[in-house]
Amino acid sequence: MSYQKQTAALVLATAMAGSALLLAAPAAQAEVQDVDYQCKTPIGNKGAVSPIDIKSVKSGSGYKLTMSFQKGVSSSPVELGKGAMKPSAVIKLGGAESGTVAVSGPTNAGAIPANTPIKISDLSGTYTPKKSGKVTFTAGVLTIKALGTTTTCTPANNPKPSLTLDVKGSGGSGGSDDTGSDAGAGATSGSGSDAGSGSGSGEKAGGEELPQTGPTDSAIALGTLGGTVLLAGAAGVLWLTRRNQAARSR
Repeated sequence: MSYQKQTAALVLATAMAGSALLLAAPAAQAEVQDVDYQCKTPIGNKGAVSPIDIKSVKSGSGYKLTMSFQKGVSSSPVELGKGAMKPSAVIKLGGAESGTVAVSGPTNAGAIPANTPIKISDLSGTYTPKKSGKVTFTAGVLTIKALGTTTTCTPANNPKPSLTLDVKGSGGSGGSDDTGSDAGAGATSGSGSDAGSGSGSGEKAGGEELPQTGPTDSAIALGTLGGTVLLAGAAGVLWLTRRNQAARSR
């Protein structure tokens, strides 16, 4: 192989190595987890297992979280009319941060028949990192309000995280401890219907998945690493060129 071809092959190999490093590390790790919800309803206790999916989209200095339920966790003995039911939940933080993030969804867009499994609409909320590092997101307490009653569903199987993000925080102390007016933990009241979940259209509808994105600083760090690899390759090419020129001049 000629000297020119050897040099071109070395430069190409170095560039490909840098690109491989940029593509190797995932921005976020998500995994659907089965959550065993035990619900305290106005007419008694009920339980059901639903796979839970949590996804993130970078939004300014924070992330928009979307929590999806693949199965219903309850049913109602009476029909729930349009707009009669409002779901909300909390997502527990772990790893580099602690606390919770409140998420909520729209009311049901249509009537929900009595005694039928009801799928909860997608719940969304915003998480803003305060600390840097890997943060986990795990399904927490689900609260359902309908017809003047409140049903509280608590995970009983100690589920694993549905999402892990490598984040860069703002430097504040403590975790994100956001709560919303619809995100409760253990409150039950009222009598009558067993509130279920809504089939209304959330911010992610029809099973369409939101893209998973991670912190931009991770991409910058990987880009820097790729640039270092490229510079190292260029230095090797320069050394080989000078050595070849020296050998020819003798």
